[in-house]
Amino acid sequence: MTGTDRRTAEAFASSWNTVREGSVYSREQFLEWMAPISPDSVAGLSVLELGFGNGSLLAHMGTLGPGSLTGIELGDTVEATRRNLAHLPAGLVDLRRGDLVTADLGAFDLVYCIGVLHHLADPDAGFRSLLRHTRPGGRFHAWVYAREGNALVRLVVEPIRRVASRLPWWLTKYGLALPLVVPFFLYARLLRALARRLVRPEALERVLPLGAYALWIAERPFWFFHHVAFDQLVTPRTTYFDRRTVERWLASADVEPGSAYVVFRNGNSWKFGGRRRADVSPEAPRS
Repeated sequence: MTGTDRRTAEAFASSWNTVREGSVYSREQFLEWMAPISPDSVAGLSVLELGFGNGSLLAHMGTLGPGSLTGIELGDTVEATRRNLAHLPAGLVDLRRGDLVTADLGAFDLVYCIGVLHHLADPDAGFRSLLRHTRPGGRFHAWVYAREGNALVRLVVEPIRRVASRLPWWLTKYGLALPLVVPFFLYARLLRALARRLVRPEALERVLPLGAYALWIAERPFWFFHHVAFDQLVTPRTTYFDRRTVERWLASADVEPGSAYVVFRNGNSWKFGGRRRADVSPEAPRS
């Protein structure tokens, strides 16, 4: 475990432990995030989440009927997560605290990692862990920030993050994230209002900065905008991946040929995944 990963985990714990209880994501958001993995394909599977935060995704995954549900998180969020998962059947969930990069939790039918790889000191090692924990023939799924479509964020938000991540969490959350997110909240709501009046609202996505993302997040209340802004600013490290990097990961010899997919999500991020080859040893993935 690197010092950067430890600081990142502590920073995100301050975010997850100060947000309202329950999942911060709607069921619709969860299902869209996990697509093309369909809800009816999860029943009976052993499922692992790498980097569970406060259990916001586990809370939905647990309602799809998995045979078992395991999560690992480096930050001190286990107690908050247990409260958020109280609605799930007793004995279904196994929460571990540890480093997802070096952990050895066994092999699972479905492994997913949402919004974590881009904050690791060694994202390649994070992806290898994603594969390593997927049983031969099993499925893996991930989501990361894209370099494409994020020029404004990289030019404006990133310099602020480098300063904000060194401040006390409460100052970052209420002194920076709160006032800074107000203009973007108004921008997103304005775009939504315009889109509802246009015959072809997709034009806004093509010509306006962060258009697709703004229209997606515009459906959420202000507190969610604030939560996302705090997440962006509190972390010590963020990497934006181009499509070539994602495709390099998926070119691993351990990925089943023809199973890989890459989806450009909301004009500023990548969803990707596939199957681990069924004829490989369930040991460390090959490069």
